Amino acid sequence: MNIAAIQQALREFARDRDWDQFHSPKNLAIALSVEAAELLERFQWLKDDESHRLAERPEDYRAVREEIADVLIYLLRLADLMSIDLEEAVQEKMRKNAEKYPVELAKGNAVKYNRRDQ
Repeated sequence: MNIAAIQQALREFARDRDWDQFHSPKNLAIALSVEAAELLERFQWLKDDESHRLAERPEDYRAVREEIADVLIYLLRLADLMSIDLEEAVQEKMRKNAEKYPVELAKGNAVKYNRRDQ
C-alpha cells in the first residue's frame, strides 16, 4: 500500500468536490468514529465463530469490506490533514507497545497491563 499516493488521491477527490471546507480535523475524527461504529454494527450480535466465518456470507462480507475502507479513508485523510506520518507513528506505537506488553508478561494474557494485580 502506498499511503502517500492514496492520501494524494483523497486530497484531489476532496478538492475536486470542494469538500476541504468540511474536512476539519474535528469533522474527520467524527466521521472516522461514525464509520467505525458502522463497522461495529456489522458484527453486533454475531457469535465469535460467526464473525470468523463472515466470508461465507457474501453480502455481509462486502458490507464489512466497505466499512473498513471507509474507516481507512477517513483515517488517512485525517492523518494527512494533520501532517502525521502514519508509518512513523505506527512504528513508534509498536515500540511503545512492545515495552508496555513484553512477551513474557503478555503472551496468552488478555488482561491489560495496568489491571494485572486487581
